[in-house]
Amino acid sequence: MIETFGSDQILFLLVVIAVTATVAGFFAGFFGIGGGIITVPCLFYIFSSTGIDKALIMHLSVGTSFAIIVPTAMMSVYTHYKHEAVDLNILKTYGVFVIIGVIIGAFSAALMDTKSLILFFSLIIYLLAFNLIFLKDKTKIKIKFNLFQRTTFGFVVGFISSLMGIGGAIMNVPILKFVGYTINRAIGTAASIGFLISVFGTIGFLSTGIMMQKNIPLSAGFINVPAFLIFIPITIIMAKIGATTVHKMRREIITKLFGFFLIIIASRFMYEYFNF
Repeated sequence: MIETFGSDQILFLLVVIAVTATVAGFFAGFFGIGGGIITVPCLFYIFSSTGIDKALIMHLSVGTSFAIIVPTAMMSVYTHYKHEAVDLNILKTYGVFVIIGVIIGAFSAALMDTKSLILFFSLIIYLLAFNLIFLKDKTKIKIKFNLFQRTTFGFVVGFISSLMGIGGAIMNVPILKFVGYTINRAIGTAASIGFLISVFGTIGFLSTGIMMQKNIPLSAGFINVPAFLIFIPITIIMAKIGATTVHKMRREIITKLFGFFLIIIASRFMYEYFNF
């Protein structure tokens, strides 16, 4: 366990966490995501090296990721909003169903084993990555997002995001593009939805961890306190830099980068699944 680590080992872990926070924060702002698709796998490896029960590692990674996403998403939304790339009206109906999906998903995740969560994480990212790569961009915004679509997509996105510890942008960006948003506006709006997901996801994993009385070292429920404290200041700064950078690039390039980036993440985690 981490209590037996020497000073060199602890220092190494802190450096790894800091580097991970830097990368996750930048891509959180750049792609309008919460950073969970980077943070969850990295936290998985970090927690594995500390001797934490393998049956709880994925749950702890997902819960901690949600807690980290909250302030990161807040900064990302603010920056995208300044570039007029956020449609807050969509939160009035869509956001409600996303929250319902997140709450149900958090309790469902607590009942699943780590290996199942790893597989779920990998397959969903693969599916959405290929969809984003081959989905053609639209130059005009023609919103046709009726109540039925918002209800269905909202619940599904919230539920899946809750199982993965992500802000939901890997689903919301292609969904918003499909209904007519340009990539920049889809990313900015997805960031605002991701903020809601992260808040309720954090509450869900905090409460389920406490109710299950797992008593994980240095953690509150399924949220690791040291990782949370180190990530926050770094990811907030890097999210702002990433969000500013994206508005200086062509949206076609952003779309392709997003898709290929997700394939790399999914492939690495799928490898972990087969070797778990």
